[in-house]
Amino acid sequence: MNEQDARQAVHTAIGQIAPDVEFDGLDEQSRLRQDLELDSLDFLRLVETIDEATGVDIPESDYSAVTTVKGLIDYVASRG
Repeated sequence: MNEQDARQAVHTAIGQIAPDVEFDGLDEQSRLRQDLELDSLDFLRLVETIDEATGVDIPESDYSAVTTVKGLIDYVASRG
């Protein structure tokens, strides 16, 4: 999966989990839990949504690699 497809998948998934997030001017260095205010359950739902949409499974051991929007995009792009 290329980076643009991964970005679209991540933005779509975030939009489903956190519909209040504004994507215009979103800093991709934004932290998912702190800056986008995703709680633990929202984060898990986001990981599941990404898996369902892209087939990319993110094991718990890799959660530290997907703490930012950009980290999640890069992770999905490299494994999708």
